[in-house]
Amino acid sequence: MTYRALVFFDLDGTLMNPQSQLDADVRAAVHSLRDQDILPVIATGRSRGEIPEIFEQAGIDTYVALNGGVIVYNGQPIYEGAIAPATIEKMLTVTESHGDALAYYNGTDFRISRLNDLVKAQYDFVSTPYPQVERDFYQTNPVDMLLVITVDNDKRYTYPYGDELTFYRNTPYALDTVLKGESKQFGIRTLIDKMGLADVPTYAFGDGVNDIPMLNTVDHPIAMGNGITAVKDRAEYITAKNTEGGIIQGLRHFELLP
Repeated sequence: MTYRALVFFDLDGTLMNPQSQLDADVRAAVHSLRDQDILPVIATGRSRGEIPEIFEQAGIDTYVALNGGVIVYNGQPIYEGAIAPATIEKMLTVTESHGDALAYYNGTDFRISRLNDLVKAQYDFVSTPYPQVERDFYQTNPVDMLLVITVDNDKRYTYPYGDELTFYRNTPYALDTVLKGESKQFGIRTLIDKMGLADVPTYAFGDGVNDIPMLNTVDHPIAMGNGITAVKDRAEYITAKNTEGGIIQGLRHFELLP
């Protein structure tokens, strides 16, 4: 199929509202894009298995999930970057020695090594049910992203494992952790290259630190009004906040909506 444009959307603080839901006007806008041969793509640190209803409501089956750890085009996986069990074992040992926790994610499922108050705070923060506890999940399932549940202890993990893994702090309670080199930028480039979409104009909406690689990649980077300064500094256009119609405003600014 020939597309007029590709539009990449972050979820938290961007496409979703503070309750981690899609407002009716946002759902309608995404469906309108498809009607105009514009491909909407979710680009998120989350997995589809974590919030399947969002993907279903939006009617989106092309996405870069887990910060580039999983890439799917029209419902078909085209990349999965599993973290080695030996690496996960080392990370788990560190988290357990300090009372932290480790969450395991793949394209369809997620689990947690232990449940404590910090874990509850993390999942309450992103309006997501607590994961099922299954410490040894990684031994029998692929894991494409880890979530290190910890506060203000980044160097405990980034210093010894920085040669193997990439870390993003997107909440006060956790570090998104993927294979070295994976990012939304990596995911977008992989999707475009593998699907032969290099000549299609690209747009992206984002608000947080893990959106910076994405905004650096597309033709037209758009920052949400609620975004951090570093995101706004990279934007061609700064739209309104996600709670104030920012998605609709941004799409109309670039004449992507009628």
